[in-house]
Amino acid sequence: MPQAKLTIGELEAGYPMYCKALRRLLQQGKTVQDIERTVCWGHLETLNRCLPTRYKSPSYLLALIRRDLENPKED
Repeated sequence: MPQAKLTIGELEAGYPMYCKALRRLLQQGKTVQDIERTVCWGHLETLNRCLPTRYKSPSYLLALIRRDLENPKED
């Protein structure tokens, strides 16, 4: 199945959505291997590869989100 070609601008516009999807996948208990096969992971990898100073690696984001879910902040 051919993939749609997105511009960097389109990927950047979707960044918050990709992070939200990553969080949702972790909340659902998906394995890292399952998450690495998702479209959002691929888009996050592309952003990190093209603009590494602006976007962290998906592995780093995964660790941050996992830490946040395990230790929620109390208000």
